[in-house]
Amino acid sequence: MEFSDNKAIYIQIAEHICEHIMLGTWKEEEKLPSVRELAVQLEVNPNTVMRTYDLLQQKEIIANKRGVGFFVTKDSLKQVQTYRKNIFLEDELPQVFRNIYLLDISLEELKKRYQDFVDENFN
Repeated sequence: MEFSDNKAIYIQIAEHICEHIMLGTWKEEEKLPSVRELAVQLEVNPNTVMRTYDLLQQKEIIANKRGVGFFVTKDSLKQVQTYRKNIFLEDELPQVFRNIYLLDISLEELKKRYQDFVDENFN
């Protein structure tokens, strides 16, 4: 995994896990890699992964079964969508709107490009 400098690593790992849940790679009630396993896989400190898992537990996306490990929660997809949607709407969308305005991109062009993107990637 390539990390960027503009966001904390544990947040980037959380987004990575959320993406796996949204894509169905990790399904509801499925066991996640242990803290150590994921730390080795991502080449980060185990404390960073633990911080990620703590954040995702607070958001009710994963749960810890004592002595067994961390699992994706039953309502994880809904929780992930809510969590990611809030981040997008509050942090990313204002910058997108700024660029749309500054570049004088019409809503019609955006709509067409969005539909082309959906057609090419999800149909």
